[in-house]
Amino acid sequence: MGSIEAVLDLDKIRADIARLEEEAAAPALWDDVVNAQKVTSRLSFLQGELRKVQTLRGRVEDLGVLFELAEDEGDADARAEAESELVSVKKAVEELEVRTLLSGEYDAREALVNIRAEAGGVDAADFAEQLLRMYLRWAERHGYSTEVYDTSYAEEAGIKSATFTVKSPYAYGTLSVEQGTHRLVRISPFDNQGRRQTSFAGVEVLPVVEQSDHVDIDESELRIDVYRASGPGGQGVNTTDSAVRITHLPTGVVVSCQNERSQIQNKASAMNVLQAKLLERRRQEERALMDSLKGEGSSWGNQMRSYVLHPYQMVKDLRTEYEVGNPQSVLDGDIDGFIEAGIRWRKQSETADN
Repeated sequence: MGSIEAVLDLDKIRADIARLEEEAAAPALWDDVVNAQKVTSRLSFLQGELRKVQTLRGRVEDLGVLFELAEDEGDADARAEAESELVSVKKAVEELEVRTLLSGEYDAREALVNIRAEAGGVDAADFAEQLLRMYLRWAERHGYSTEVYDTSYAEEAGIKSATFTVKSPYAYGTLSVEQGTHRLVRISPFDNQGRRQTSFAGVEVLPVVEQSDHVDIDESELRIDVYRASGPGGQGVNTTDSAVRITHLPTGVVVSCQNERSQIQNKASAMNVLQAKLLERRRQEERALMDSLKGEGSSWGNQMRSYVLHPYQMVKDLRTEYEVGNPQSVLDGDIDGFIEAGIRWRKQSETADN
């Protein structure tokens, strides 16, 4: 516990909280709404982190007393309660330990997630929609705020793609291990002959850009199209051309946003997504250069997880070998075990490469 507290640097957290409390108390704070939200969000997160560590420290210290009392009284129920608390504390310490592994340049950022249907036709579109729900449910379980920027619905069922943000510190570092190709094997509900179908969906995770990132975008290199936003059958269609699609001509990167009410708001959101994609493109180019200098390729493959619903029930991460036998629970957002295993695996891979 002491080593974890040292890595988290509680003194720095306390100092940051004191500084942010001063900023939050300033009368002019809300003159800049974006900065005010950033300050209050960061303050709330750090206060929660400190409270979590302090509470866990107290639970660790109380464990010895619980076992001692159970031993002195010879009480089997008290002993069982102490054993249960020990298991719970161990799990909480392991979760906190995983947080100490998020030390990458952008790990503390919020996350921008893009999900797209790949091979598999209508089953792939349906799978992409299931993954969107899975991540939104995961964020909801943790109390993280989310915002869906754009959803492109498929004709028969599911979605072609979706882009959303997870607005919580360290969301990028946490979710970045989810990036890659996800594979679903099941009896297709869209096949009249009830045949088994394999389909794929891709997940891309980017750090939300900040003003300090300096990704220069020349307006003359953009093509901006506006169109009427729409939803699946039965949903209303906007009466104005408020949806925005931006194409970055030099790279061919295309982003779109249709969730806001005005064209100006949608353009601003789409520009944020474009900034994030161009930042990630720059990072990948720098990483490729470093890999070429080291004479090494990528340290892990693209396909990263299989969800098998037939002929047996299992979800397995192909990198970490972590697996569970309850796919429905995973698709309902219970993915913390996969994320923690992925973060540990990534850290071990980085250490091995260095």
